[in-house]
Amino acid sequence: MDAAGLRARCAADIEARGDGAYFSGQPWLREAFLAVPREEFVPERVWWAHPRTDGLYHVIDRADRPRSWLKAVYLPLAALITQIADGRIRPEDGPTARADFTSSLSCPAVVVDMLHHLDLHPGDRVLEVGTGSGYNTALLTRRAGRVVSVEIDPRLAARAAATLHRPGHAPQPLVMCADGEQGHAAGSPYDRILSTAAVRAIPPAWPRQARTGGVIVTPLATPFASDALCRLECDGRGGATGTLIKSVRFMKTRGQRAEVPFAALGWTPAAAAVAPGRTWADYTVTVSTSGRQRVCVRSEV
Repeated sequence: MDAAGLRARCAADIEARGDGAYFSGQPWLREAFLAVPREEFVPERVWWAHPRTDGLYHVIDRADRPRSWLKAVYLPLAALITQIADGRIRPEDGPTARADFTSSLSCPAVVVDMLHHLDLHPGDRVLEVGTGSGYNTALLTRRAGRVVSVEIDPRLAARAAATLHRPGHAPQPLVMCADGEQGHAAGSPYDRILSTAAVRAIPPAWPRQARTGGVIVTPLATPFASDALCRLECDGRGGATGTLIKSVRFMKTRGQRAEVPFAALGWTPAAAAVAPGRTWADYTVTVSTSGRQRVCVRSEV
């Protein structure tokens, strides 16, 4: 099966998950997924995200195993690791025991789900934090009017920009090499802000650069052995309020890799405690105009 066929099968598999998100109610997203060739954004060598029986993370090399490489690109629930240890471990060196992944292509199902919750509209101004390969950026540009994508790693930023600026990829985004936690004030106010890296606390710059009613979607670290997808609506004055949606797993931004007590991140004791029967929708996340984060359960609001 060729790339277009694998892309169509992947879309059908995602659609069949049927939990009310993904492509549901957003036909533009399915069209964009089918139109954007994900394989153009994948490096020739990537690591499989799960160790084999020898405990090593093995490399899928397009030159050696072109069919396996292409199939991996379009597995709905498979993330592909594109960088380890900020590039100090190289895929050409082969399998590695190092698990400090620092960049990846998120699995297609999660990419689609995050864009579903971002709820893009034609003409929206978008800030993307974490360009990575540029694949997610390309999907954003199919819908939005102006996309600014910020990537902290200069090598990743340069590679993504080169791919995104090839003939045939239009409209073309502005790719910046900078710390995405600081946003990009020159392009604000944004209608939508999407982070492809997890944070422990919402960077104050994000709601400050969003318009009234603007939306932020980001993975947020939780005390429960996973991140959670967080969706916030902004008040236009630097504050934002929202809730958690579902479990996800993402790499942290470089500035927020260090572990911090959740109490220091604004989690109330009730929110940080395990409570049988509680769902992600029971949590409220608030960022004050001063930039202070608070995560509580709805009964505390």
